[in-house]
Amino acid sequence: MTYRTAPRALATATAALLALGGVTACSTEDSPAGADPNRIDVVAGFYPLQFLAEQVGGDAVAVTNLARPGAEPHDLELNPGQVGQISEAELIIFLHGFQPAVDEAIDQNGGDRAFDVATVEPLLEAAAGGHTHSHGDDDHGHEDDDHGHDHDEEKKPAEEAKHAEETSDGAKDPHVWLDPTRLATIGDKLAERLGAVDPDRAGEYTRRAAALRTELEKLDTEFSEGLKTCQRREIVVSHTAFGYLAQKYQLEQIGITGLSPEDEPSPQRLAEVTEEAREHGATTIFFETLVSPKVAETIAKEVGAQTAVLDPIEGLSADNGGDYLSVMRTNLQTLRTALSCS
Repeated sequence: MTYRTAPRALATATAALLALGGVTACSTEDSPAGADPNRIDVVAGFYPLQFLAEQVGGDAVAVTNLARPGAEPHDLELNPGQVGQISEAELIIFLHGFQPAVDEAIDQNGGDRAFDVATVEPLLEAAAGGHTHSHGDDDHGHEDDDHGHDHDEEKKPAEEAKHAEETSDGAKDPHVWLDPTRLATIGDKLAERLGAVDPDRAGEYTRRAAALRTELEKLDTEFSEGLKTCQRREIVVSHTAFGYLAQKYQLEQIGITGLSPEDEPSPQRLAEVTEEAREHGATTIFFETLVSPKVAETIAKEVGAQTAVLDPIEGLSADNGGDYLSVMRTNLQTLRTALSCS
């Protein structure tokens, strides 16, 4: 059951009572907000935003990630200590619509300290579990560049049309960080927000954001070059988290389920994806680190393919010693192998 947020004063009092009672708050970092007067206290909703804050903020910020490593961030439930952290943070970085409990807490306690990264880059329409076809890259892409599409619309089963209608519902795809160039733009805006909170170090934030942009543009070039010449361009994935990556690098996403990794695909959907995997000669069915691989394994067995991890980087696994850049590069090598890229 999601903790229901209270007005800010109540949340602060709750956090204080927990501290007095010796109760340990269940968050990535249990130190109270504002513990270090020389650093800006930043709360991030989930891992990619933590990475961004640490890269742009450097040693001038203390970053708390609300989502623990190894936990699925969509379903985050806040405890009273975390609500207190949101109330006391000097800057809260979140993506509206991705974590409902965080959205609710910010509505109650965030005020003008909240930075919604979804306001920086326009989000793509959610893919509905079928194909996400790319039609080239225009630096940032627009919603009409990325849409559900089948090779033969006339043969599209009524069940798939119903599936698309049920899963799209005007929703937006939140996984904007899987396009490194979009993440760089968000980093630039984050530097502006940090500079507004901490004017004395505004130049430092700007310089760090520029350095991060350089790293992310290098990563973008590696993906563009690495995926330029491949025998296949279709990726069969456990859920449609890869719309931005597919659009940016001219891939086609075939999702077993829609945006929510917890959704159970219908037998009809499993049959459709199995047929498409065969049609495209897929050698690999991708699953994720934080979600059960069982469905991907079932389809792989049916088509004689193997399974591999393609990480949407919603969070790091508990035993992952890497970071956003290293996981993205691992994804690139996984894709190159699966798609037989030269």
